[in-house]
Amino acid sequence: MKPILCLVTPALASANNGNWQTARRWAHFLAEDYRVRLCSAWDGAPADVMLALHARRSAPSIHAFAQACPARPLVVALTGTDLYRDIAVDADAQRSLALAWRLIVLHELAPRDLPAAVRGKAVVCFQSTPARATLPKTDRHLRALMVGHLRDEKWPQTLWAAAARLHDRADILIDHIGAPLDPALGSAAQACAAAHPHYRWLGARPHGETLRRIRQAHVLVHTSRMEGGAHVVLEAVRRGTPVLASRIPGNVGMLGADYGGYFPPGDATALATLLQRARDEPAMLKALAVQCDERAPLFDPATERHTLRETLRQALEARP
Repeated sequence: MKPILCLVTPALASANNGNWQTARRWAHFLAEDYRVRLCSAWDGAPADVMLALHARRSAPSIHAFAQACPARPLVVALTGTDLYRDIAVDADAQRSLALAWRLIVLHELAPRDLPAAVRGKAVVCFQSTPARATLPKTDRHLRALMVGHLRDEKWPQTLWAAAARLHDRADILIDHIGAPLDPALGSAAQACAAAHPHYRWLGARPHGETLRRIRQAHVLVHTSRMEGGAHVVLEAVRRGTPVLASRIPGNVGMLGADYGGYFPPGDATALATLLQRARDEPAMLKALAVQCDERAPLFDPATERHTLRETLRQALEARP
């Protein structure tokens, strides 16, 4: 009989965010080897192994499972704010690191950002999505797209300030997908759209529609101040859409140190300049597309599935 895997995620389908997309995909990948129970919190039901997303938000489940089942493997995936904020200041997140048998991180620079005492537990597992051909793109204007719920970590203010600087560039259109998790940021998005008609805030959109818009865009814009490995970045890369991204570890660890589409975090002027270059210099956009194509194999589903299965298999075999 297959072992039981308790897959804990702080975000279920209603959240429609990166954590949910990851949890759903992992449940699918592991269903061949495990009886997967996908839940937002462990309820004490029997499980042979736990895989928990987010060191702080899943901490109650992590701690309870470690106490109740100390001889059963416990794997924790660090998905963003836990890696770049919580583990530095939050005792529950720190305890999760100590209790974990393995730590899954989502980009190649992440292990160096872990405390030295737990760095040896780290396994890099790039997230994935199937490759899809890009859709036809108009040459009448540049279509830029940002995908990210409106919250502080995504730093959408950078995009709005860049849109203001591009007010007179009617040939650069900016679409923005994301729910207003912070109502004040939702109001700011509405104000930007009212003041700068080339910027459109589209609110939350179904995942399928979002993927279609990524394929139609000339560039994806990613302004985050912290990321554990943004799923939307790899979705763009696997669909032939170049990325303009803040130079933070979570983006550099996915796109590579030499990628040509970075801007300093929060630097709206630099982002506006990159958007103008993307419109005015076709060679620049083609060069970014080539660089993204070179990174695309890292985000292949077969690779992610193999890494995930091997990590859990080794944890089970190491069980006392």
